[in-house]
Amino acid sequence: MKSPLLTLPGAVPAEGVDEGVAAHYGDLFREQRALADGTGFVDLSHRGVVTVTGDDRLAWLHLLLTQHVSDLPAGQATEALILSANGHIEHALYLVDDGETVWAHVEPGTQEALIAYLESMKFFYKVEVENRTADIAVVHLPAGSIAEVPQGVAVRETPYGRDLFLPRADLETYAGQAGPPAGILAYEALRVEQHRPRLGFETDHRTIPHELGWIGSAVHLQKGCYRGQETVARVQNLGKPPRRLVFLHLDGSEVHLPVAGTELRLADDGPDGRKIGFITTSVRHHELGPVALALVKRNVALDAPLVAGDTAAAQEVVVEP
Repeated sequence: MKSPLLTLPGAVPAEGVDEGVAAHYGDLFREQRALADGTGFVDLSHRGVVTVTGDDRLAWLHLLLTQHVSDLPAGQATEALILSANGHIEHALYLVDDGETVWAHVEPGTQEALIAYLESMKFFYKVEVENRTADIAVVHLPAGSIAEVPQGVAVRETPYGRDLFLPRADLETYAGQAGPPAGILAYEALRVEQHRPRLGFETDHRTIPHELGWIGSAVHLQKGCYRGQETVARVQNLGKPPRRLVFLHLDGSEVHLPVAGTELRLADDGPDGRKIGFITTSVRHHELGPVALALVKRNVALDAPLVAGDTAAAQEVVVEP
């Protein structure tokens, strides 16, 4: 979905997974500062939107998701995962129930696979699953924003801000009222600062929830009956995950950021040292400078200096070893 807001002054299109919205509108750090101050908005209209309706919607989703949603109060935001039979992360859903409908936004391009799985699990439950990406756009208002929310729009209220499920036809009009636009790069910089993982960025084909700190926020440990639950319980009760998410402060004298996938090594081992992890997301932050999220082996010492390619990196604990 190509956003009509790409016609706004200064808009530079994003690439890769985030293609379809603006990477920035001409001033990355100004846009970051605006979001941090609670002003402006972010166009996330490229994200997939899925709804679930019907009397059994919450009880049914409770059986499929890692989160406890059977008694989810109307208006309370939550997030949840869908795991493989082996406990690996397949989908991440950011959802809210408005009393009649569960609204969820998901990573761009993942909605069809998610819907196919949900449809295969309907059985006799009174639920209807619908792809609303074509007519609903996600808009993010940062924490502290006083921008008006249109009446009748579903809203996810979180500590990081509000996600609006806005009719796509109203997107341009709302953008004219919501304050200065900020691009996806500004949004990503704050996400990295907040240590929040993202599907397809911090995850690969073998990622389990414990590695990313998704236990609690997206995985409820006092419920079962979902695919992959055995792996979650086994790691929680009997062991530790093989990898852990870390926050990295990168050498600010380097011109180029190490890209996602850049190998991490122990600085003391030199350029031929063994790989102990890799960069998942790297950004330039308006206050912290160049920073990144990365996955490293669990047994890497917490105070060990690292090297990302040729860039020195100091780690900050996100997930305890």
